[in-house]
Amino acid sequence: MAPTGTLRAGVYTGNFLLITGKTAEGDPDGVSPDLCRAIAQQLGVPLKLIPFKSQDALVEAVGTGTCDLGFVGADPDRAEKVTFTPPYVEIQATYLVPNASKIKHASEVDQPGVRIAVPARSAYGLWLNRNIKQATLIEAEGFDATIELFKKNKLEALAGLRVGLETDIKKILGSRIVDGEFFMVQQGASTRKGDPIAEKFMFDFIEHAKASGLVAQLIQKHRVHGLVVAPLSGNKR
Repeated sequence: MAPTGTLRAGVYTGNFLLITGKTAEGDPDGVSPDLCRAIAQQLGVPLKLIPFKSQDALVEAVGTGTCDLGFVGADPDRAEKVTFTPPYVEIQATYLVPNASKIKHASEVDQPGVRIAVPARSAYGLWLNRNIKQATLIEAEGFDATIELFKKNKLEALAGLRVGLETDIKKILGSRIVDGEFFMVQQGASTRKGDPIAEKFMFDFIEHAKASGLVAQLIQKHRVHGLVVAPLSGNKR
């Protein structure tokens, strides 16, 4: 897990639910950094947290061995480069629409004539790219730019994490969040492909972190609203 003698752990700083601040030393702090600290402690090695602003860059670093592990949204496209553990938390993704829209539920958005603003390469954006059949996806770089795209072009829907939309709705007058969700974003840990020892260690760690209550404790510690502890996996490693 730590071939250099130090655990090099990558974390994606763009997820405001998993990275909620910084330590006194300036390192990322939150649920995922605390899990990295627990892993390093169990291994008995020092920890080097490596922040990433891009999820793709984090996946690439894990895939090439620059990072020993990475915490990032699990997705089939990303799983071509890295091996994911089962998820440790899930986050509801849904839509925001104009008040005048006839759309009431997330399941009604995928229809002709509906244009959906979505952050490019986000975990839920990747899911939408594979699953939207009739609506049109319009991407922007980053969520702030996606909000501006939605407002400027008067689009029919804005895709996002529900907890984020609940805050951002204040920036978008005359809008509302629909009922239901289109996807539960699964956050997992990733390791380099072809490393069965690292894969088994991380699988066991994540499953124990959920079963023991550690993940729930970290959510409570950092006072995060919108994270749900993922169910235990039925698989064995």
